[in-house]
Amino acid sequence: MISSRDGEAVAVYRTRNIHASRTRYELDPKEQLHVLNEIEDAGLELGAIYHSHPRTEPEPSPTDVNLARWWPEPLYVIVGLGGDEPDVRAWQIVDGVVSEAALEVWDGSRVDT
Repeated sequence: MISSRDGEAVAVYRTRNIHASRTRYELDPKEQLHVLNEIEDAGLELGAIYHSHPRTEPEPSPTDVNLARWWPEPLYVIVGLGGDEPDVRAWQIVDGVVSEAALEVWDGSRVDT
């Protein structure tokens, strides 16, 4: 899970996949609640939920779309690992409608203006 403030990522929270699977994921409910409380207590928002697709493109699967019905507000960041290089894309999934969202990745280097 990724917390955000004003649309910018603030922190990444890793949680356990209770299925211990490379092809199916479900967050541990206790960890999920802990992270959501931590995000709320810090005055932040749940900005994104992320996971990987080890063998396919980073596009929402039918399972991803189905799971998103519980969390329509955050973006879904998917890392595709099926090619030579990781491919990271973001998606908005609301009421079963999938649309790609802009994703700006900052590499941590200083930007002079």
